[in-house]
Amino acid sequence: MKLGVFTVLFAEKSFEEMLDTVKEAGLNAVEIGTGCYPGNNHCDLDGLLESEKARREYIRKVEDRGLMISAFSCHGNPISPEKEFANQSHETLLKTIKLASLLGVPVVNCFSGTAGDHEGAKFPNWPVTPWPNEYGDVLKWQWEEKLIPYWKEVGQYAKDHNVKIGLELHGGFLVHTPYTMLKLREETCDAIGANLDPSHLWWQGIDPVAAIKILAKENAIHHFHAKDTSIDQENVNMYGLTDMQPYGEVRSRAWSFRSVGCGHSLKEWSDMMSALRTYGYDYIVSIEHEDPIMSIDEGFKRAVANLKSVLIEEPVSQMWWV
Repeated sequence: MKLGVFTVLFAEKSFEEMLDTVKEAGLNAVEIGTGCYPGNNHCDLDGLLESEKARREYIRKVEDRGLMISAFSCHGNPISPEKEFANQSHETLLKTIKLASLLGVPVVNCFSGTAGDHEGAKFPNWPVTPWPNEYGDVLKWQWEEKLIPYWKEVGQYAKDHNVKIGLELHGGFLVHTPYTMLKLREETCDAIGANLDPSHLWWQGIDPVAAIKILAKENAIHHFHAKDTSIDQENVNMYGLTDMQPYGEVRSRAWSFRSVGCGHSLKEWSDMMSALRTYGYDYIVSIEHEDPIMSIDEGFKRAVANLKSVLIEEPVSQMWWV
């Protein structure tokens, strides 16, 4: 495996400055936002699609520093009832898939999306309980009428372009667990897989090591995000795990995102790296920094140091002792 970073945390830096920062940190890869929620500070999507010369220059700057692009990311909501954002998300996703294909980037990361509760809805609706029965009815309608048809089409488009889709299992979206990931994959195609981020699993009560085993057995892990979560049980007792307080309310929130090693032990992170290697994932571990009590620089450096101590980088050796 190799270590990379989701470069949105360096949005204030130029493309070249960002690459230099990543190289100086001793990393191997960059994951670059192309639009929607992550922004596109380091990727002029339309400009790169229009010009082969621009694409050659773009990738040269990456490769001259000994780096690679692990994925392009355009997290949005392509099935949102907010039509303008849905269209933006859809168009950005298709363009990103095309650019990834042209540049040989194997993965595009995004969200599955969440629909409204009927055709005339104004906002997304994320059902989280099967009763009263109308919640279950809404969920069934969302999957059958919106989610599956959309990803059948876009999944095939990605497959035709030799690109894999990494859906982030994120609360608030219809694909947020290993089960929903595999259910959508079964209903669409194997280009659909996970951008597995343990930070979103922990607060749902899902063991990331178990999730890795479940998904990797189906070859359904296409990318991996490295972000931690701390859970405050005292606050869980007050607010529950579906805590709606702003992320900045760290003192009272039930859970908060943290830099790697600040929410769970390095033993747990080491167990994840071992599970990834054991079950066949040998690609990029991409740092995502969203720690509310650390600066970008400190949180990034903490994640780099901690991951370097547990990452399994070299090929498997012969079992010389047997």
